[in-house]
Order: sequence, then C-alpha cells, then structure tokens
Amino acid sequence: MTEAVTPYDKPDQPPSEAPSAPAAPASEPAFSPADVRDGAAIALVTGIAGVLLGLLWVWLAPRVQYVSNGEAVFLRDTESEARIGADGTFLLLSVGFGMLSAVAVFLWRRGGGAAQVVGLAVGSVFAALVGWRVGLWLGPSSDLVAAARKAGKGVPFEAPLQLLAHGALLGWPMAAVLVHLALTALWGRRDPEPELAVWPSAYYQAPVDAAPSADSAGTEPPRP
Repeated sequence: MTEAVTPYDKPDQPPSEAPSAPAAPASEPAFSPADVRDGAAIALVTGIAGVLLGLLWVWLAPRVQYVSNGEAVFLRDTESEARIGADGTFLLLSVGFGMLSAVAVFLWRRGGGAAQVVGLAVGSVFAALVGWRVGLWLGPSSDLVAAARKAGKGVPFEAPLQLLAHGALLGWPMAAVLVHLALTALWGRRDPEPELAVWPSAYYQAPVDAAPSADSAGTEPPRP
C-alpha cells in the first residue's frame, strides 16, 4: 500500500501561480510644456520674418505703369508681363524663406516633434500674410485717381503692387513643412530601439514517486 504524495512546490515560485504581467507605463501628454514653448517661439519668429518678405517683394517685383489721358487711366504697355512677374517674385521669395526657416528650425531643435511642425506651419502662414500686406502698404498708392492727377496728363506712373494669384501665399508654409520633414527624416535623431522584455518561463514540477516502504515490500504477493 502506497502513501499519497503531494507534488513538490518550490517556496520561492509556486507553480500554481502564473507570473504577473508588468504594469503598463503611464501615458505621456502629446505636447509637453517645453514643446509648446518651442512651437510658440517658432511661430512668433517666423511670423516676424514676414516683414522682410514684404520689403524684398517691393524692391524686386517688376513695376506696372499706367498713363492717364485726363479722363481715364490705361496700361502703358498692354503686352507687359510685369503683373505676372509680381506674383512670381512673391512666390519665389516665399519658397526661399520657407526653406531657410525650415533649416533654421531643424538646426535649432534637431530632435523634431509635432509641436515644432505645427509652430512652423502656423508661423509660415502668418509670415506670408504679413509679407503680402507690408508689400501693399510700402508699394505705390492704390488710389489711381490721385496718382494720375499728381503725375499729370500723358505722364506714366507706377501702378499699385498687387498679388493676383492668392495661391502664392501657400508657398512659404508648404516649402517650410516639406523641407523640415525631409531634414528630420534624413538627419534627425533616432529613438533608441526598445529592449526585448524577458518573461520568466512558468514550469510545473512533476510529482516525485515515493520509494516503496519496507512493509509493502514484505507483503508483496508471490508472482504466479
């Protein structure tokens, strides 16, 4: 007759209990206060740079000239492409400023981040609007009647600076965001690869058979 033997359990790790899963890390906020400050600073500085865009636009844009006959105002050269040239000048300057602002932001904060991209995009839109309005303000007067009277009959005078293609306002923000994303993808800092978690393997200790006792060995029935 054999004794009932219970399975052997190690005191430090009971086989009946499964290893507990590690607690999930607390979720971090999308934008930290430092990221918000950086994004606001980028938007502010980029928006102020729009003043330089307006100054260069007034300086480099081709001029359109009008002439008055005393009763009406006409284009001096009806085949002139100066009106289209003003739009092209604004677009080229905007794309150039967008690329420069993207490079400056990348060199300042090489790590990148969504807050920086948002700040750069918002500041670029504001800068394009500022440059447009500054150019109109510093350019020739938009009062054609007063300008014609001041110039006199048959004397050409400069037309006000205009932006006919308003889509040129997107040149700065599009160039800035695309160039910044490209720089971040090519030369941005990489996050360290996560280490593989090692899970302890659960095992079950098989029960050990008890050795036959002396009584049971002595009372073993004879074999036929």
